[in-house]
Amino acid sequence: MIDLNELYIRHYCSRDCTPFMNFCRVPKEEAFALAREMAAKHPNVKTFSRFHNFERYYSFRMDIEKLLYSTFVSLGGKPKERHPIYFVLHDSKTLADYQGDSAIYEIKVADIPSSDISFIIDDSMVAYKRDGKFTMYTKEILQAHLGSYNGAIDDYICKLNEQYYCIEAQIWNNDILPPVNNA
Repeated sequence: MIDLNELYIRHYCSRDCTPFMNFCRVPKEEAFALAREMAAKHPNVKTFSRFHNFERYYSFRMDIEKLLYSTFVSLGGKPKERHPIYFVLHDSKTLADYQGDSAIYEIKVADIPSSDISFIIDDSMVAYKRDGKFTMYTKEILQAHLGSYNGAIDDYICKLNEQYYCIEAQIWNNDILPPVNNA
């Protein structure tokens, strides 16, 4: 049985980027300028390739985040922010590979109030593009789902990666973000 509270969520961030950045949280012009800069600085890093058509990406991301927000509220979440900061549960080899040389920031799930976190099995944008929807999990619902698995989290994630990128975690409260190390 997997105990969600024993696991960590991880935020991958290229070393020359600002950790806990969400383009939807800054003015549109600033978001577009940052996207151009990051795409130019990282032409061979897969995660930045989406910025080559940033108009489309930005519009879709804004729509998805409105849906994420309203879904989280409908499940009893109490978001302190309109736009989340994205993490993955446990690990994502795909995301780590996409990011290149990354700094990794972690938070133990047990330290996060249920009112401040939501989860989606897969990347929320990918899931929505594929199925026209996503299923959001609260901490309690995801624990029930993971608790029925009779194996280790690494085995679960490995099997999950056959079909999905990760278990995405959305943090809705900046106060629980870890300090940024400048190493």
